[in-house]
Amino acid sequence: MTLRIHNTLTRALENFSPLEPGHVRMYVCGMTVYDLCHLGHARSMVAFDVVQRWLKASGYRVTYVRNITDIDDKIIKRSLENGETVRGLTDRMIDALHQDADALGIERPTHEPRAMDYVPQMLAMIGTLQDKGLAYQASNGDVNYAVRKFPGYGKLSGKSLDELQAGERVAVDDGKQDPLDFVLWKSAKESEPDEVKWASPFGAGRPGWHIECSAMSCEMLGQSFDIHGGGADLQFPHHENEIAQSEGANGQKMASVWMHNGFINVDNEKMSKSLGNFFTIRDVLKEFDAETVRFFVVRSHYRSQLNYSDVHLNDARGALKRLYTALGTVTPDEVTIDWAEPHAARFKAAMDEDFGTPEAVAVLFELASELNRTQSAQAAGLLKALGGVLGLLQDDPKAFAQAGAGVDEDAIQAQIAARAAAKAAKNFAEADRIRQALAAEGIVLKDSPVGTTWERG
Repeated sequence: MTLRIHNTLTRALENFSPLEPGHVRMYVCGMTVYDLCHLGHARSMVAFDVVQRWLKASGYRVTYVRNITDIDDKIIKRSLENGETVRGLTDRMIDALHQDADALGIERPTHEPRAMDYVPQMLAMIGTLQDKGLAYQASNGDVNYAVRKFPGYGKLSGKSLDELQAGERVAVDDGKQDPLDFVLWKSAKESEPDEVKWASPFGAGRPGWHIECSAMSCEMLGQSFDIHGGGADLQFPHHENEIAQSEGANGQKMASVWMHNGFINVDNEKMSKSLGNFFTIRDVLKEFDAETVRFFVVRSHYRSQLNYSDVHLNDARGALKRLYTALGTVTPDEVTIDWAEPHAARFKAAMDEDFGTPEAVAVLFELASELNRTQSAQAAGLLKALGGVLGLLQDDPKAFAQAGAGVDEDAIQAQIAARAAAKAAKNFAEADRIRQALAAEGIVLKDSPVGTTWERG
């Protein structure tokens, strides 16, 4: 079966074939690093981590670029509030991003370019756009993109220029020829620190947000590449503007396929810092183990809306625990996946249909049921191997059962020892009290002829 991907640009499922046989080049818009990442960022990072994992499992070589925006109004504002340099703030936040992504089992991209390092490429692209009549310098010193001079503007969002004009919410800046025009180069302000001011043919200043990704994707992947991804909120205006810049400058199609992951919602509103309804990855990991959070994201299709709540996270942990419980019954064989095997074939068919993780996860539960019936080491090995394609089920089952934030293993073992002593003294009321006290903390004791073990409830 051929891999099919939903292309936002055409609003259709399309057979995927990379421009260079055997090699997929993918660019995904990354984080603006002025604060800790929230669960909405995790949704995008996990979604495209699964995409690149499946492409590799399908035999492709993958060059995966996920950029970092380290120059932006919010970054400058936060650095001034904190009394630190922009570089100091962004270095600190990038370290935190890596820690959070690593915890969630997100593989590092092939390249992770920082915008500050690519200003010369941005200026070159702006110069090309100006030479082609697609950019102009306004009276306030900014350089703007002339949207109406690019015939294809609106093709990604599916809106006409008149519709976009009617929905324009931003007041016309001084010197803009049209309210739809957007900034490519921002003229320097006296209030801004020197570290965010670059010399240019247009005067001192810094790049606008949209030009960053056009310049970095072109530099890292070429003028045309296979997949461009990001959150659904980036479809317009960010990705629309990227197309206008890149295709306007290069005269070629920017990306063959555009992919957009759905939001994580809280009370039916998108989780975002601007709305103040966000949970940082670190906040969530104080309450739930990292693999549960990853599974919560993976078991929903990447384009779907995902509702966040403790109830949903607890349900995800319970479901994942069933898979690990099955794996804990037998030592898995080392398995190289045979994609003709019926379970593996169904898994592949699901993933080849626009990375259908819900159906792929259903296959994992089918295998777990078979494993529970047969106690087959081969079935256990296949379950673990297929789970690994999604970045799941690689932990020791006992370690997973005991995983969780705030668990003091020494204290639990001390309580187990105290309970054993109470039972030996025939103080069964005290033994029951200890069991109930641990259960209230989410710790379940399991007695067996060889002793007492525990796991998270």
